Amino acid sequence: MKKKKILITGGAGYIGSHMVSYLKEKGMQPVVFDNLSTGFSDLLTDDIELIEGDLQNINDIKRVFEKYSIDKIMHFAASSIVSESVANPLDYYRNNVLGCINLLNEAIKNSIKHFIFSSTAAVYGEPEKIPIKEDSHLMPSSPYGRSKLMMEYILSDLSRIHGFSYAALRYFNASGAEPNGIIGEKHAKETHLIPLILKTAIGDLEKISIYGNDYPTMDGTCIRDYIHVVDICEAHYLVLKAMESGDPGGVFNLGNNKGYSVKEIIDAAQKITGKEIPSEICERRLGDPAKLIADYEKINRSFGWKPKYNLENIIETAWNFTLKEHEKNVLNRKKEK
Repeated sequence: MKKKKILITGGAGYIGSHMVSYLKEKGMQPVVFDNLSTGFSDLLTDDIELIEGDLQNINDIKRVFEKYSIDKIMHFAASSIVSESVANPLDYYRNNVLGCINLLNEAIKNSIKHFIFSSTAAVYGEPEKIPIKEDSHLMPSSPYGRSKLMMEYILSDLSRIHGFSYAALRYFNASGAEPNGIIGEKHAKETHLIPLILKTAIGDLEKISIYGNDYPTMDGTCIRDYIHVVDICEAHYLVLKAMESGDPGGVFNLGNNKGYSVKEIIDAAQKITGKEIPSEICERRLGDPAKLIADYEKINRSFGWKPKYNLENIIETAWNFTLKEHEKNVLNRKKEK
């Protein structure tokens, strides 16, 4: 009988690749499914089984279940840029909702027992109270946030009918890199604040754009809760282990219960890198709430999880990865000449 494996969709992406590495350390056997549109195969070690495929193609999904004995899924594959979703909403509903429905259809046919869904703080929109609890008002202000909330509702309905356990983990701002610096945050089109700040620090960008300085915050810039990617991986693992022991799962926030403004992040990065980081003020982006800070009491109470990495750790690990990537890119350019 084949040993059961865990399917990681989007496993060549930022959070997915860190999850694969974390599960390997725990002695599990992940199988990665990724279309590599935003993922990178070099974030995976050679011993990881990677199937290139797209969730919008049902036959691609069928191939996975035909080849492997899968009994649980962690689903990270999704489009995730708020501004892009505002400009191209149909693309987001097609990829995030239809793609996940296709995956769930095959999961149900193959009697999957546990499903962990990568959700987002964007489901809350502009919150009424800070910090944000899981039972806060759900009013996403972008197609991205709405696509994730739709899938939470669908998972709730299907799990009740088909008897599988699921968890939806609502990340606040995922950040940082593996402490060893081997893998980290990498995007073909970078939109996340900390890597953009560090690219500016290293000289790959001329300046960092600050989108709005007239928000109702202490310095006028948006405030966000930053959570280290390894803390996110640990939360997934703890939730999965609990579900394997009979826990029904549920919806959980993943954050630090602390908020930092854009200007505070820039100041912290300047201190850690020792570099001056030029910035410019731009117009607000549509769909950006002023403040998002998590209350993670529920997952702490349920599974004993709490974040281990602080803001300094986040920036330090991200900076180490940025330096290595920069050196690698410089060497590659020299080889091409």
